[in-house]
Amino acid sequence: MNFEVYNRDLNVGSIRVLGVSSSSLLMVGDTQTIQLASTFDTPAESLIIGPFVPLTPE
Repeated sequence: MNFEVYNRDLNVGSIRVLGVSSSSLLMVGDTQTIQLASTFDTPAESLIIGPFVPLTPE
């Protein structure tokens, strides 16, 4: 695969991100290194702490 990049002038005033899908990357300008990170936006009430219910074979 041949990948050619032509750098041109780019002016970004502001960026507003309203939501993120399951996997997203937002790049503006030249990027020498990309570092990946992960966060979860899970509400506290969805966390269930308690005894596990054992699964029985059918």
